[in-house]
Amino acid sequence: MNDAGEFIQLLTSHQSRLYAYVLSLVFDRNEADDVLQQTNIVLWRSAADFEIGTNFVAWSFRIAYFQVLAHRKRKHREKLIFDDDMLSDLAQVAHDNDQTFVARQRLLRECIQKLNERQRSAIERRYRRGATLESIAHETERTVNAVKQTLFRARENLLRCVNKGQTEMTHS
Repeated sequence: MNDAGEFIQLLTSHQSRLYAYVLSLVFDRNEADDVLQQTNIVLWRSAADFEIGTNFVAWSFRIAYFQVLAHRKRKHREKLIFDDDMLSDLAQVAHDNDQTFVARQRLLRECIQKLNERQRSAIERRYRRGATLESIAHETERTVNAVKQTLFRARENLLRCVNKGQTEMTHS
């Protein structure tokens, strides 16, 4: 890859997924931080090997997997170390969980679009913009309790919609 800016954008936009993957393999936040830092260094050094248009997540997860293995070798004196087969199984579960997370995010976006305008607007203001209940009430000329009720109903509708969408995905 020749464009460092594009690579940095890919790397930063996938940090939370990469961290969740690493954490699911090492079970300790401090160790996950260390492994993620090493993974980012290797990813940066290997940026030229990445081809635009290929699956960045799969590529970065694979590098992270090998960094976890290297981390395990450095920590071999600790009492609880999973064997390589167990780690491979955990990596597969983490990958599957990531795919489920991505699917649920997509379902959530679709479900937000299905909300009525008042609920969608309240969700947008509260969770995308980080507005307080008071500021939403002021902007919409409603009481704080009315805003709370709208958000409660919107969250209920979203939960129902996402769960229904997941059920449909698993049965199709």
